[in-house]
Amino acid sequence: MNHSRCFHVPDVKLVLFALLTCASHASRAYDFEDWPVHHTFDDGTDVAVLGVYRYDINDFSNDRLPSGKQEFTDSHTNRRKELGLTLKKKGVYDAIVDFEYQGRTWLDTFLRLQSKAFLGADYGALRFGYSKTPVAFEGVTSTKADSFLELSLPAAAVFEGRRTGIDWAFERSAYIVNLGYYWGQDLPGDNDGTTLAGRVAWTPRKQDADIIHLGISASRENRDSTTDGRGIVHAPGVRLSTTPEAGLTPVRLIDTASLTNANHVQRTGLEALWIDGPWSVQGEDLRESVSRYGGKHDFTARGFYVFGSWVLSGESRPYAGGNVGDIKPNGPWGAWEVLLRYSELDLNDGSIQGGAEHDWTLGANWYLTQHFKFQANYIWAKSDKGNLSIDPRIFELRTQIYF
Repeated sequence: MNHSRCFHVPDVKLVLFALLTCASHASRAYDFEDWPVHHTFDDGTDVAVLGVYRYDINDFSNDRLPSGKQEFTDSHTNRRKELGLTLKKKGVYDAIVDFEYQGRTWLDTFLRLQSKAFLGADYGALRFGYSKTPVAFEGVTSTKADSFLELSLPAAAVFEGRRTGIDWAFERSAYIVNLGYYWGQDLPGDNDGTTLAGRVAWTPRKQDADIIHLGISASRENRDSTTDGRGIVHAPGVRLSTTPEAGLTPVRLIDTASLTNANHVQRTGLEALWIDGPWSVQGEDLRESVSRYGGKHDFTARGFYVFGSWVLSGESRPYAGGNVGDIKPNGPWGAWEVLLRYSELDLNDGSIQGGAEHDWTLGANWYLTQHFKFQANYIWAKSDKGNLSIDPRIFELRTQIYF
């Protein structure tokens, strides 16, 4: 990783230009739309390798503290090195084992069974293993299909992430239902306790390039004490914080610090998506309430985001299974998308003053092929926590290869 204030935006543009030039020549010279990463057997069983590689650049400005020190450090590094294996038979089952080597963490690792293959009628699909919990629309979107480089402020803070458990998904033309129960420690050894979660969405319009999705989600997480390697028991706690929609910094402008004696956590979400050809609007309202014992004050965080997208080249954001996917370009020069997002998060509640922040993000995506994506974001962040107010400007670039 390289940290330097000498790394300015003109250098970033030079790097991006070189990457795009190489990629565009490569896309014209070879057929990158049909990579040999999977094999289908005569009985319909398909085995495939999946992977994601990302390289990110973050450049910060307008972040000087009263002391004269700059709060953020420019950075560029590998952001994601994901490799996994899938095995599936359409209409019967699918299984995945996926690991992210940059962050050294497990991703989706589960087996899903389709009821119709075993019961003769479609009663939905049952999934066993390690997968995403359903509260936060942006959170459950595949990371390969992220519209922006980072999740919005409320999604990043509220989304519980992946848990080990079982869930059920049932879909019809006009609605989708997801229910899940998660328990024990996760594959990385975190999250002692249990979570019961659900999501319901109404889809009165669900055709290609013509989507209306209105959903509600909720979960209740019961936190358990944990015992560390020295045998010391730690009472359950919760901490809500997030970076200013920048992935290559540990700095959090708003932060509740540890909320000790956490009994249970309730998360709720209202979500909406409209797609009409190359145009789309997506938004979500998220809340997280922490119930505490031992005389500690309860706490509620609130936030929302909304963004608009226009695909200049005419393609549409795809939709399936209650979520959006990556745009597949139609033309030889790929698909071009511009976006604008507003997000805000309030971590102030009574005596707990974690701060408040709102961000504007201007984004541009170039889907060179269905395996190459280039993204650029410019963020105007404004935060207020106690006597400190910092309003950084952040320029971000990403190169992504995925299959």
